[in-house]
Amino acid sequence: MFEKILIANRGEIALRIIRTCREMGIKTVAVYSTVDKDSLHVRFADEAVCIGPSNSAESYLSIPKIMAAVEITNADAVHPGYGFLAENADFAEVCTEYGIKFIGPTPQQMRKMGDKITAKETMIKAGVPVVPGSEGLLKDVKQGKKIAKEIGYPVIIKATAGGGGKGMRIIWKEEEFQENWDAARQESKAAFGNDGMYIEKFVEEPRHIEFQIAGDCKGNVIHLSERDCSIQRRHQKLLEESPSPFLTPELREEMGKAAVKAGEAIKYEGLGTVEFLVDKNHDFYFMEMNTRIQVEHPVTEEVIDYDLIKEQIKIAAGELITGDNYLPMGHAIECRINAEDPFHDFRPSPGKITSFHSAKGHGVRVDTHVYTNYTIPANYDSMIAKLICRAKTREECIAKMQRALDEFIIEGIKTTIPFHQQLMRDARFRAGKFDTSFLNDFDFGEEES
Repeated sequence: MFEKILIANRGEIALRIIRTCREMGIKTVAVYSTVDKDSLHVRFADEAVCIGPSNSAESYLSIPKIMAAVEITNADAVHPGYGFLAENADFAEVCTEYGIKFIGPTPQQMRKMGDKITAKETMIKAGVPVVPGSEGLLKDVKQGKKIAKEIGYPVIIKATAGGGGKGMRIIWKEEEFQENWDAARQESKAAFGNDGMYIEKFVEEPRHIEFQIAGDCKGNVIHLSERDCSIQRRHQKLLEESPSPFLTPELREEMGKAAVKAGEAIKYEGLGTVEFLVDKNHDFYFMEMNTRIQVEHPVTEEVIDYDLIKEQIKIAAGELITGDNYLPMGHAIECRINAEDPFHDFRPSPGKITSFHSAKGHGVRVDTHVYTNYTIPANYDSMIAKLICRAKTREECIAKMQRALDEFIIEGIKTTIPFHQQLMRDARFRAGKFDTSFLNDFDFGEEES
């Protein structure tokens, strides 16, 4: 087992990793930018190293600075968390070259699943259902139009290096193709330095359902059931739950087998998430694989009663997976609490928190790095807390979440708590009748004074 792990991240995920390491008797090293000097992950780590200014490129994304921190603290492993360098194969490769264990998959596995075209080809060979579309990158707009005509409109064009909805456009008819093609390529080039595009059939009324998988160094792969991530805005998740209210036991079993196949196809090592789109007819298609721990991992932890960060660390240390696939026990929901104003197009709301009262009680969990008088910087992601509730049934879980949201008080900034309060009252959500377009016609109402 590792003696000291450097956490190449910040905020709540860094604090989350520190807690598990403490329980496992592993020392931790926090890295931080100058603007994060008062963050709790800095305070609770055994050691802390400042790696640069607030600009991510000069701190949390700087591989040389992070490796220098590894060297001066004699850490023997690096946990990347999520975001920043978590899916950067070059970073994983540098760690390996220096004899430092990267807690995650191998660089080769990361590259194979990080490029969406390569991932799709791998899934086809493994017998995992994929959305009909181009077999590789599109040569030009003419080829795109030809394939769109063959598979039928609507279609969606996507950037092969994309993420977070960038470089993605839905096209409903041929007359719209050229304009959307140009816009998507320009956006992808600006965001990722790569304007390679591919095309797929647009799945109507889709649910976004992902399966957590775990694989060890001997090629053993299991799944840890699913999370429904369909409540999202501009392809950014706002709420996740497990089990999905849309899946039947038979479909859960079928999708679970497909997720395991996906992991086995690349001999996946570590924790990962296989993401699917499921249409209104319960047909499902592979979308992508995330080769890291997910923001929403606590949802799975609550329904299988297991520490996934601990599992990550044990796998990275060479321990083998024991047991079989997991099925959810009870129900869990996670609301992402962001420093955003939901009544003004989710405008970011950085600033000083003047009052912070966390929700508590049986079946209530809050993962956060903020506190009263903490100043939220404008430099990073706006998520400041995750509120997770668990109960025996979905109905009881929603009622618990309503209560927890009502007593979760954050003052001094705007947050998404009022949005989640409205969502818990929404009849369609309560009935489980939603897909990824749910928020397109959601009534946000008016801000309460």
